[in-house]
Amino acid sequence: MGAGHGHGHGPAQVAGHATHRHRWRLGASFGLIGSFFVVELVYGLVSGSLALLSDAGHMAADVLTLAAALVATKIATRPDRTGRRTYGSYRAEVFASGFAVLVMLGTAAYITIEAVGRIGRDVEVSTGPMVVVGALGLLVNLAALMLLRGGASESLNVKGAYLEVVADTAGSVGVIAAGILVAATGRPLFDTLVALAIGMFVVVRAVALGRQVVAVLGQHAPEGLDTQAVAGDLAAVGGVQDVHDLHLWTLTSGMHVATAHLVTTDAADAHAVLDRARELLRDRHAIAHATLQVEPPDHVGCDELGW
Repeated sequence: MGAGHGHGHGPAQVAGHATHRHRWRLGASFGLIGSFFVVELVYGLVSGSLALLSDAGHMAADVLTLAAALVATKIATRPDRTGRRTYGSYRAEVFASGFAVLVMLGTAAYITIEAVGRIGRDVEVSTGPMVVVGALGLLVNLAALMLLRGGASESLNVKGAYLEVVADTAGSVGVIAAGILVAATGRPLFDTLVALAIGMFVVVRAVALGRQVVAVLGQHAPEGLDTQAVAGDLAAVGGVQDVHDLHLWTLTSGMHVATAHLVTTDAADAHAVLDRARELLRDRHAIAHATLQVEPPDHVGCDELGW
């Protein structure tokens, strides 16, 4: 005897999806940063500042990341007409976050290679444009941070963009500091050192985000969810005597999924057990999509699977 419940990815679920709710934040940030990127690139070339150029490169990574995030959120909300994507296209957002990681690492590698190549060379740096453009870039990044912060805790996609802008904000501060130090000492080495520091900071943020992306794609249990605790709560549901084949994973930000087999007692009402278990997963563990198989105590065959 088995019982289950199906869920669709219809308009109501899409409307409640974390990244979909915050898509406007991504769009507004894309407009701000995309507009300023050209300014920073031009003045980076004019001033000869590697720190400013590296920050412009990182801002280019921001633009690419935000564009990928916007495209991914659009794809994620499209209904599946092929019949093959049974979970919809929500994972597009996770792939976009993975793309953000690759862009961040590529930017950091470029910055580091250029900085190392400048060591020992006599380079002329115009500090005036550095400080002015760095200050303007800081204001733009702070505005973008305020926009993205509201969705970063709910959406991995928005968090990827947020971390990109955090790193770029630090880069703007570094550009300002480098301009002041070079102007005060006459030593362009400070420009190179700041560029290296920006590169290292970008790597740290990229690795942190990359670990989260790998956890989702590897179908690890969602962060903050204890598998043993969930199993114990299900086992404590009235009418349940055993829980096995429990699997927990994240489809995309804010969408956790669970499957489990619940073995009932002889006198248990399977439908009541199913309803109580689903309510528990939804209310206590924020798992709205659960596929549960309810089995009588004399059911056999579950131990035949070899993996």
